[in-house]
Amino acid sequence: MHHLEEELTCSICYSIFEDPRVLPCSHTFCRNCLEGVIQLSSNFSIWRPLRVPLKCPNCRSIVEIPAAGTEALPVNFALKAIIEKYQQEDYSDEDYSDVATCSEHYRQPLNVYCLLDRKLVCGHCLTIGKHNGHPIDDLQSAYIKEKESSGQLLEQLTDKHWSDLCLLIEKLKEQKSQCESSVQDDKKVVVQYFKKLSNTLEHKKQALLTALDEMNTQILEEYEPLIEKVKKIREEQLELVSLNTSIQNEESPLIFLEKVDDMHQRIKALKQKQLPDVKPVEIYPRIGHLLKDVWSKTEVGQINKILTPKIKLIPKRKLRGKEGREIKELLQAVNPFAVLLLFTLIVVTGFSFHKPVSSVVIGAIPAYISESSLLIYQDFCTHLQNVVDVLCHKFNLLMEFLGRTASL
Repeated sequence: MHHLEEELTCSICYSIFEDPRVLPCSHTFCRNCLEGVIQLSSNFSIWRPLRVPLKCPNCRSIVEIPAAGTEALPVNFALKAIIEKYQQEDYSDEDYSDVATCSEHYRQPLNVYCLLDRKLVCGHCLTIGKHNGHPIDDLQSAYIKEKESSGQLLEQLTDKHWSDLCLLIEKLKEQKSQCESSVQDDKKVVVQYFKKLSNTLEHKKQALLTALDEMNTQILEEYEPLIEKVKKIREEQLELVSLNTSIQNEESPLIFLEKVDDMHQRIKALKQKQLPDVKPVEIYPRIGHLLKDVWSKTEVGQINKILTPKIKLIPKRKLRGKEGREIKELLQAVNPFAVLLLFTLIVVTGFSFHKPVSSVVIGAIPAYISESSLLIYQDFCTHLQNVVDVLCHKFNLLMEFLGRTASL
Protein backbone atom coordinates (compact mmCIF):
# COMPACT_ATOMS: atom_id res chain seq x y z
CA MET A 1 0.00 0.00 0.00
CA HIS A 2 3.05 2.28 -0.08
CA HIS A 3 2.03 3.57 -3.53
CA LEU A 4 -1.11 5.05 -1.91
CA GLU A 5 0.89 7.24 0.45
CA GLU A 6 0.58 10.28 -1.83
CA GLU A 7 -3.22 9.96 -1.90
CA LEU A 8 -3.24 9.63 1.91
CA THR A 9 -1.11 12.75 2.43
CA CYS A 10 -2.58 16.11 3.39
CA SER A 11 -1.71 18.81 0.84
CA ILE A 12 -1.18 21.34 3.64
CA CYS A 13 1.14 19.51 6.04
CA TYR A 14 2.49 16.88 3.61
CA SER A 15 1.85 14.21 6.23
CA ILE A 16 -0.58 11.36 6.59
CA PHE A 17 -4.07 12.68 7.35
CA GLU A 18 -4.93 13.07 11.01
CA ASP A 19 -8.65 13.42 11.77
CA PRO A 20 -9.55 14.08 8.09
CA ARG A 21 -12.41 16.59 7.58
CA VAL A 22 -14.31 17.24 4.32
CA LEU A 23 -14.96 20.77 3.11
CA PRO A 24 -18.17 21.62 1.18
CA CYS A 25 -16.01 21.54 -2.00
CA SER A 26 -15.32 17.83 -1.25
CA HIS A 27 -11.61 18.29 -0.57
CA THR A 28 -10.20 16.71 2.59
CA PHE A 29 -7.65 18.13 5.00
CA CYS A 30 -6.42 17.48 8.53
CA ARG A 31 -8.55 19.19 11.11
CA ASN A 32 -5.49 20.84 12.74
CA CYS A 33 -4.34 22.08 9.34
CA LEU A 34 -7.71 23.70 8.68
CA GLU A 35 -7.58 25.36 12.10
CA GLY A 36 -4.21 26.85 11.20
CA VAL A 37 -5.44 28.08 7.83
CA ILE A 38 -8.51 29.70 9.41
CA GLN A 39 -6.33 31.52 11.96
CA LEU A 40 -4.04 32.83 9.21
CA SER A 41 -6.78 33.65 6.74
CA SER A 42 -7.13 37.36 6.09
CA ASN A 43 -10.87 36.87 5.36
CA PHE A 44 -11.58 35.66 8.89
CA SER A 45 -13.80 38.06 10.87
CA ILE A 46 -15.04 37.76 14.45
CA TRP A 47 -18.15 39.74 13.52
CA ARG A 48 -19.69 36.89 11.48
CA PRO A 49 -20.41 34.19 14.06
CA LEU A 50 -22.79 32.10 11.90
CA ARG A 51 -20.55 31.30 8.94
CA VAL A 52 -16.77 31.57 8.50
CA PRO A 53 -15.61 32.00 4.86
CA LEU A 54 -12.53 29.99 3.82
CA LYS A 55 -10.65 29.66 0.55
CA CYS A 56 -9.95 25.99 -0.18
CA PRO A 57 -6.16 25.41 -0.39
CA ASN A 58 -6.69 23.07 -3.37
CA CYS A 59 -9.42 24.51 -5.62
CA ARG A 60 -9.32 28.10 -4.23
CA SER A 61 -13.13 28.22 -4.09
CA ILE A 62 -14.76 30.07 -1.22
CA VAL A 63 -16.48 27.74 1.22
CA GLU A 64 -18.21 28.48 4.49
CA ILE A 65 -17.24 26.88 7.76
CA PRO A 66 -20.01 26.47 10.37
CA ALA A 67 -19.85 28.78 13.39
CA ALA A 68 -18.94 25.76 15.55
CA GLY A 69 -15.68 25.59 13.62
CA THR A 70 -13.91 22.61 12.06
CA GLU A 71 -15.46 20.31 14.65
CA ALA A 72 -18.76 20.67 12.76
CA LEU A 73 -17.22 19.58 9.45
CA PRO A 74 -17.99 15.98 8.46
CA VAL A 75 -15.33 13.30 9.04
CA ASN A 76 -14.06 11.42 5.99
CA PHE A 77 -14.62 7.98 7.56
CA ALA A 78 -13.74 6.08 4.39
CA LEU A 79 -10.38 7.82 4.15
CA LYS A 80 -9.85 7.43 7.89
CA ALA A 81 -10.38 3.68 7.68
CA ILE A 82 -7.92 3.37 4.79
CA ILE A 83 -5.33 5.38 6.74
CA GLU A 84 -5.75 3.16 9.81
CA LYS A 85 -5.27 0.02 7.71
CA TYR A 86 -2.28 1.59 5.97
CA GLN A 87 -0.68 2.53 9.29
CA GLN A 88 -1.24 -0.96 10.70
CA GLU A 89 0.52 -2.55 7.72
CA ASP A 90 3.22 0.14 7.77
CA TYR A 91 3.98 -0.41 11.47
CA SER A 92 4.30 -4.16 10.94
CA ASP A 93 6.72 -3.71 8.07
CA GLU A 94 10.31 -4.74 8.91
CA ASP A 95 11.66 -1.68 7.13
CA TYR A 96 9.68 0.70 9.33
CA SER A 97 12.60 1.12 11.71
CA ASP A 98 14.67 2.53 8.82
CA VAL A 99 12.22 5.38 8.21
CA ALA A 100 13.38 8.63 9.82
CA THR A 101 10.71 10.24 11.97
CA CYS A 102 10.44 13.65 13.56
CA SER A 103 11.77 13.93 17.12
CA GLU A 104 9.19 16.61 17.99
CA HIS A 105 6.07 15.08 16.41
CA TYR A 106 5.30 11.45 17.16
CA ARG A 107 5.71 9.08 14.18
CA GLN A 108 5.71 11.88 11.63
CA PRO A 109 8.12 11.06 8.75
CA LEU A 110 10.83 13.53 7.79
CA ASN A 111 9.77 14.01 4.17
CA VAL A 112 10.27 17.76 3.58
CA TYR A 113 13.53 19.76 3.39
CA CYS A 114 13.56 23.22 5.03
CA LEU A 115 15.70 25.51 2.86
CA LEU A 116 16.06 28.16 5.57
CA ASP A 117 17.34 25.86 8.33
CA ARG A 118 18.84 23.30 5.90
CA LYS A 119 17.37 20.29 7.67
CA LEU A 120 14.70 17.60 7.21
CA VAL A 121 11.33 18.33 8.82
CA CYS A 122 7.88 16.79 8.94
CA GLY A 123 4.60 18.29 7.81
CA HIS A 124 3.62 19.29 11.34
CA CYS A 125 6.85 21.25 11.70
CA LEU A 126 5.77 23.37 8.68
CA THR A 127 2.19 23.98 9.79
CA ILE A 128 2.14 24.09 13.58
CA GLY A 129 5.87 23.83 14.41
CA LYS A 130 8.79 26.21 14.48
CA HIS A 131 9.40 25.90 10.73
CA ASN A 132 6.01 27.47 9.87
CA GLY A 133 6.36 29.82 6.89
CA HIS A 134 9.88 28.68 5.94
CA PRO A 135 10.71 27.96 2.27
CA ILE A 136 10.71 24.22 1.56
CA ASP A 137 11.66 21.72 -1.12
CA ASP A 138 10.94 18.04 -1.70
CA LEU A 139 13.55 15.44 -0.76
CA GLN A 140 14.59 14.49 -4.28
CA SER A 141 15.11 18.06 -5.46
CA ALA A 142 16.97 18.99 -2.28
CA TYR A 143 19.14 15.88 -2.69
CA ILE A 144 20.12 16.78 -6.26
CA LYS A 145 20.87 20.42 -5.44
CA GLU A 146 22.91 19.68 -2.34
CA LYS A 147 24.87 16.95 -4.09
CA GLU A 148 25.83 19.35 -6.86
CA SER A 149 26.95 22.04 -4.36
CA SER A 150 28.69 19.67 -1.92
CA GLY A 151 31.79 19.60 -4.08
CA GLN A 152 32.22 23.33 -3.54
CA LEU A 153 32.20 23.06 0.27
CA LEU A 154 35.87 22.17 0.55
CA GLU A 155 36.81 25.20 -1.53
CA GLN A 156 36.07 27.31 1.56
CA LEU A 157 38.96 25.58 3.35
CA THR A 158 41.90 27.31 1.67
CA ASP A 159 45.58 26.50 1.99
CA LYS A 160 45.96 29.49 4.28
CA HIS A 161 43.38 28.06 6.68
CA TRP A 162 45.29 24.76 6.72
CA SER A 163 48.58 26.59 7.37
CA ASP A 164 46.98 28.58 10.19
CA LEU A 165 45.77 25.36 11.80
CA CYS A 166 49.21 23.77 11.59
CA LEU A 167 50.87 26.88 13.04
CA LEU A 168 48.30 27.02 15.83
CA ILE A 169 48.96 23.39 16.73
CA GLU A 170 52.70 24.02 16.87
CA LYS A 171 52.17 27.13 18.98
CA LEU A 172 49.94 25.25 21.42
CA LYS A 173 52.49 22.42 21.65
CA GLU A 174 55.25 24.94 22.31
CA GLN A 175 53.25 26.67 25.04
CA LYS A 176 52.37 23.30 26.55
CA SER A 177 56.04 22.33 26.58
CA GLN A 178 57.02 25.65 28.19
CA CYS A 179 54.37 25.28 30.90
CA GLU A 180 55.44 21.70 31.61
CA SER A 181 59.06 22.81 31.78
CA SER A 182 58.12 25.58 34.23
CA VAL A 183 56.28 23.09 36.40
CA GLN A 184 59.28 20.74 36.42
CA ASP A 185 61.59 23.64 37.32
CA ASP A 186 59.26 24.62 40.16
CA LYS A 187 59.26 21.02 41.40
CA LYS A 188 63.07 21.07 41.52
CA VAL A 189 62.99 24.40 43.36
CA VAL A 190 60.51 22.99 45.89
CA VAL A 191 62.64 19.89 46.46
CA GLN A 192 65.83 21.95 46.84
CA TYR A 193 64.18 24.52 49.09
CA PHE A 194 62.71 21.97 51.49
CA LYS A 195 65.90 19.93 51.40
CA LYS A 196 67.85 23.02 52.43
CA LEU A 197 65.21 23.86 55.04
CA SER A 198 65.31 20.28 56.32
CA ASN A 199 69.10 20.43 56.54
CA THR A 200 68.89 23.73 58.40
CA LEU A 201 66.32 22.38 60.84
CA GLU A 202 68.35 19.21 61.34
CA HIS A 203 71.47 21.29 61.97
CA LYS A 204 69.60 23.47 64.48
CA LYS A 205 68.13 20.41 66.17
CA GLN A 206 71.54 18.80 66.53
CA ALA A 207 72.98 22.07 67.84
CA LEU A 208 70.27 22.33 70.51
CA LEU A 209 70.67 18.66 71.45
CA THR A 210 74.43 19.12 71.67
CA ALA A 211 73.94 22.13 73.93
CA LEU A 212 71.64 20.08 76.14
CA ASP A 213 74.14 17.21 76.23
CA GLU A 214 76.84 19.65 77.27
CA MET A 215 74.53 20.94 79.97
CA ASN A 216 73.91 17.38 81.12
CA THR A 217 77.68 16.80 81.30
CA GLN A 218 78.06 19.99 83.31
CA ILE A 219 75.36 18.81 85.72
CA LEU A 220 77.19 15.53 86.20
CA GLU A 221 80.49 17.31 86.82
CA GLU A 222 78.76 19.66 89.23
CA TYR A 223 76.76 17.21 91.28
CA GLU A 224 78.55 13.85 91.13
CA PRO A 225 81.53 14.91 93.32
CA LEU A 226 79.17 16.47 95.87
CA ILE A 227 77.00 13.36 95.96
CA GLU A 228 80.06 11.13 96.41
CA LYS A 229 81.36 13.37 99.20
CA VAL A 230 78.05 13.30 101.06
CA LYS A 231 77.81 9.53 100.57
CA LYS A 232 81.23 9.06 102.21
CA ILE A 233 80.15 11.20 105.19
CA ARG A 234 76.98 9.15 105.47
CA GLU A 235 78.95 5.87 105.34
CA GLU A 236 81.33 7.17 108.02
CA GLN A 237 78.36 8.08 110.21
CA LEU A 238 76.90 4.60 109.76
CA GLU A 239 80.26 3.14 110.68
CA LEU A 240 80.32 5.21 113.91
CA VAL A 241 76.85 4.00 114.81
CA SER A 242 78.00 0.43 114.37
CA LEU A 243 81.14 1.17 116.40
CA ASN A 244 79.09 2.62 119.23
CA THR A 245 77.08 -0.60 119.41
CA SER A 246 80.23 -2.68 119.67
CA ILE A 247 81.71 -0.36 122.34
CA GLN A 248 78.64 -0.74 124.51
CA ASN A 249 79.30 -4.48 124.61
CA GLU A 250 82.94 -4.03 125.67
CA GLU A 251 83.53 -5.23 129.27
CA SER A 252 87.15 -4.22 129.64
CA PRO A 253 87.36 -0.71 131.11
CA LEU A 254 90.73 0.05 129.49
CA ILE A 255 89.65 -1.01 126.01
CA PHE A 256 86.25 0.68 126.46
CA LEU A 257 87.83 4.00 127.37
CA GLU A 258 90.30 3.84 124.47
CA LYS A 259 87.53 3.10 122.00
CA VAL A 260 85.29 5.79 123.43
CA ASP A 261 88.08 8.33 123.13
CA ASP A 262 88.71 7.30 119.53
CA MET A 263 85.01 7.55 118.81
CA HIS A 264 84.91 11.07 120.28
CA GLN A 265 87.76 12.12 118.03
CA ARG A 266 86.12 10.70 114.91
CA ILE A 267 82.74 12.26 115.72
CA LYS A 268 84.44 15.60 116.28
CA ALA A 269 86.24 15.30 112.97
CA LEU A 270 83.03 14.24 111.23
CA LYS A 271 81.12 17.22 112.58
CA GLN A 272 83.86 19.56 111.47
CA LYS A 273 83.59 18.41 107.88
CA GLN A 274 81.73 21.09 105.90
CA LEU A 275 78.66 19.84 104.05
CA PRO A 276 77.91 21.16 100.55
CA ASP A 277 75.67 24.21 100.51
CA VAL A 278 72.74 23.13 98.33
CA LYS A 279 71.03 26.14 96.84
CA PRO A 280 68.10 26.06 94.40
CA VAL A 281 69.31 26.31 90.82
CA GLU A 282 67.65 26.23 87.42
CA ILE A 283 68.54 25.67 83.80
CA TYR A 284 68.77 28.86 81.81
CA PRO A 285 67.51 29.37 79.22
CA ARG A 286 64.87 26.68 78.87
CA ILE A 287 64.75 25.37 75.30
CA GLY A 288 60.97 24.87 75.47
CA HIS A 289 60.44 28.55 76.18
CA LEU A 290 62.94 29.46 73.48
CA LEU A 291 61.10 27.40 70.87
CA LYS A 292 57.77 28.89 71.93
CA ASP A 293 58.77 32.55 72.20
CA VAL A 294 61.43 32.84 69.48
CA TRP A 295 61.29 29.97 67.04
CA SER A 296 57.52 29.95 66.64
CA LYS A 297 57.53 33.69 65.88
CA THR A 298 60.44 33.62 63.44
CA GLU A 299 59.96 33.56 59.67
CA VAL A 300 61.08 30.42 57.90
CA GLY A 301 63.81 32.22 56.00
CA GLN A 302 65.27 33.61 59.25
CA ILE A 303 65.55 30.30 61.13
CA ASN A 304 69.17 29.81 60.14
CA LYS A 305 69.99 33.15 61.80
CA ILE A 306 68.78 32.07 65.25
CA LEU A 307 71.77 31.61 67.52
CA THR A 308 72.18 28.50 69.65
CA PRO A 309 71.83 29.62 73.29
CA LYS A 310 74.53 29.09 75.94
CA ILE A 311 72.76 26.87 78.45
CA LYS A 312 73.99 27.08 82.05
CA LEU A 313 73.06 26.55 85.68
CA ILE A 314 72.10 29.72 87.54
CA PRO A 315 70.70 30.38 91.02
CA LYS A 316 66.97 29.99 91.02
CA ARG A 317 65.22 33.33 90.98
CA LYS A 318 62.23 34.05 93.18
CA LEU A 319 59.47 35.78 91.23
CA ARG A 320 56.01 36.56 92.48
CA GLY A 321 53.00 34.88 90.98
CA LYS A 322 51.96 35.06 87.37
CA GLU A 323 53.87 38.26 86.63
CA GLY A 324 57.05 36.62 87.83
CA ARG A 325 56.58 33.65 85.54
CA GLU A 326 55.89 35.90 82.56
CA ILE A 327 59.00 38.01 83.22
CA LYS A 328 61.02 34.82 83.63
CA GLU A 329 59.86 33.58 80.23
CA LEU A 330 60.63 36.93 78.62
CA LEU A 331 64.09 37.03 80.16
CA GLN A 332 64.85 33.53 78.95
CA ALA A 333 63.84 34.50 75.42
CA VAL A 334 66.28 37.45 75.32
CA ASN A 335 69.74 36.71 73.98
CA PRO A 336 72.33 38.99 75.70
CA PHE A 337 74.60 39.04 72.66
CA ALA A 338 71.67 40.04 70.45
CA VAL A 339 70.74 42.86 72.84
CA LEU A 340 74.31 44.18 72.84
CA LEU A 341 74.45 44.08 69.06
CA LEU A 342 71.08 45.83 68.85
CA PHE A 343 72.20 48.74 71.03
CA THR A 344 75.40 49.05 69.01
CA LEU A 345 73.35 49.23 65.82
CA ILE A 346 71.09 51.91 67.33
CA VAL A 347 74.09 54.07 68.26
CA VAL A 348 75.60 53.73 64.77
CA THR A 349 72.26 54.54 63.10
CA GLY A 350 71.77 57.64 65.27
CA PHE A 351 75.28 58.84 64.52
CA SER A 352 74.80 58.55 60.77
CA PHE A 353 71.21 59.84 60.67
CA HIS A 354 72.05 62.90 58.53
CA LYS A 355 74.56 61.05 56.42
CA PRO A 356 73.57 57.55 55.29
CA VAL A 357 76.17 54.87 55.98
CA SER A 358 76.00 53.50 52.47
CA SER A 359 76.86 56.88 50.92
CA VAL A 360 79.74 57.46 53.35
CA VAL A 361 81.27 54.07 52.64
CA ILE A 362 80.77 54.32 48.91
CA GLY A 363 82.26 57.83 48.90
CA ALA A 364 85.34 56.57 50.69
CA ILE A 365 85.91 53.72 48.27
CA PRO A 366 88.69 54.54 45.83
CA ALA A 367 87.83 54.76 42.20
CA TYR A 368 89.98 51.77 41.37
CA ILE A 369 88.10 49.32 43.66
CA SER A 370 86.98 46.20 41.86
CA GLU A 371 83.41 45.30 41.07
CA SER A 372 83.72 42.17 43.17
CA SER A 373 84.36 44.28 46.26
CA LEU A 374 81.16 46.20 45.62
CA LEU A 375 79.23 42.95 45.36
CA ILE A 376 80.69 41.81 48.68
CA TYR A 377 79.62 45.09 50.26
CA GLN A 378 76.09 44.78 48.90
CA ASP A 379 75.87 41.23 50.19
CA PHE A 380 77.03 42.45 53.60
CA CYS A 381 74.27 45.07 53.60
CA THR A 382 71.70 42.41 52.80
CA HIS A 383 72.87 40.19 55.65
CA LEU A 384 72.94 43.20 57.97
CA GLN A 385 69.30 43.91 57.15
CA ASN A 386 68.40 40.31 57.98
CA VAL A 387 70.20 40.61 61.32
CA VAL A 388 68.29 43.83 62.03
CA ASP A 389 64.99 42.02 61.48
CA VAL A 390 65.96 39.37 64.03
CA LEU A 391 67.23 41.93 66.53
CA CYS A 392 64.03 43.97 66.34
CA HIS A 393 62.15 40.97 67.67
CA LYS A 394 64.71 40.61 70.49
CA PHE A 395 64.44 44.32 71.29
CA ASN A 396 60.66 44.11 71.62
CA LEU A 397 61.04 41.22 74.06
CA LEU A 398 63.62 43.18 76.08
CA MET A 399 61.42 46.29 76.26
CA GLU A 400 58.48 44.22 77.44
CA PHE A 401 60.70 42.57 80.09
CA LEU A 402 62.03 45.94 81.34
CA GLY A 403 58.51 47.37 81.45
CA ARG A 404 57.20 44.53 83.56
CA THR A 405 60.26 44.57 85.83
CA ALA A 406 59.75 48.29 86.49
CA SER A 407 56.12 47.71 87.46
CA LEU A 408 57.05 45.19 90.20
